[in-house]
Amino acid sequence: MSALPSPRALVLLLAVAVVATITVGSLALVRGVQGEEVRPLRRETAAQTQTQRLDHLAPGTEQVTDFGQGGPGITPTPPRVLAIAGQAVPKETRFALARLKHVEKVMAVDAGAVTVAGTGLNLLAVDPSEFRSWTPKAVADQPAVWSAIARGELVADTKAARRLGMVLGAEYQVDSGPRLRLAASARLGLTGVDGIVSVETGRSLGLLQGVAVLLHGRKAIGTAGVRKVLGAGAQVVSLGGESRTPDRKVAVVGRPDNYLDLYKASATRCPGLSWTVLAAIGQVESSHGRNNGPSSAGALGPMQFMPATWKHYGVDGDGDGKADIWSPYDAVPGAANYLCANGAGQGGEKLRKSIWFYNHSWDYVNKVMGLADAYARAYA
Repeated sequence: MSALPSPRALVLLLAVAVVATITVGSLALVRGVQGEEVRPLRRETAAQTQTQRLDHLAPGTEQVTDFGQGGPGITPTPPRVLAIAGQAVPKETRFALARLKHVEKVMAVDAGAVTVAGTGLNLLAVDPSEFRSWTPKAVADQPAVWSAIARGELVADTKAARRLGMVLGAEYQVDSGPRLRLAASARLGLTGVDGIVSVETGRSLGLLQGVAVLLHGRKAIGTAGVRKVLGAGAQVVSLGGESRTPDRKVAVVGRPDNYLDLYKASATRCPGLSWTVLAAIGQVESSHGRNNGPSSAGALGPMQFMPATWKHYGVDGDGDGKADIWSPYDAVPGAANYLCANGAGQGGEKLRKSIWFYNHSWDYVNKVMGLADAYARAYA
């Protein structure tokens, strides 16, 4: 675990757009082998044997509905001011802030900077039940966002996720720390904040306790008074304080919106496995969800798993609480899990053998490898 970040590293208020590539972490996998039954290769038209534009092909299942929509009577109290102090803000200081003109509500949360592949991320660590009302109403009313936080996952600010090229559902290795799964992105409305995690996750990351302060009021709150109470070293920024946004799509939860991103995110579960192999299997097995079976051998879903194999290797890829053999958001990462357990991440003959275990046919292996090469060229 990394040492506690210095308060001086908290550049939440003066964040600059950093163009960087984040190295994706991976899940630890239990090795094992369980061969699929041999399944005849599907007959395909000439058009189907060509690689398909995955970035324009949406996975064909409905959006997550298990968490429901709408919050339990949440009254938005959008922040007018965000401040970062040099140390934990004591209760007496919070009381002093509450007495400032137009201040109606004060909240202190943990904050800090972590790095992923050398790139800084500024995070707040919050209690979902307490922090929910501080976000825009459309975010507060999205239960899946807060369930993700409670599970210890990361919710990234939409702009930060886009800037850093982060993929929903992927895991990111914090330098000298744990992995974080990006469960959702949302417009948090907090200048310089790249994402939010739970208090427990924040402690594991070494975030500083109680150094960030949010202030709410129906009218503008003067930053000079806040800075005077917190001291000259505090960083203080005025926020918009808007509880509404004209764009209703302020939160995106758990699911890449096209097959290209889904294959790329799923491949991160197996270091060394190219996403192109998953794409090739997806094309051969179901033409990317167009023919989900059951097959004559009893295989099911977009990646054509046998039910017995799914019990061992199926995963809940989108965090909806189910490992669904019919859902591409679960089936594609499940395929990565299965291939990796059979050595796919080692490449070469190990990769070929892992594909053979997927379907006991060397003609199948050759076809998958040929399509994978074609995808690699198409998206070079």
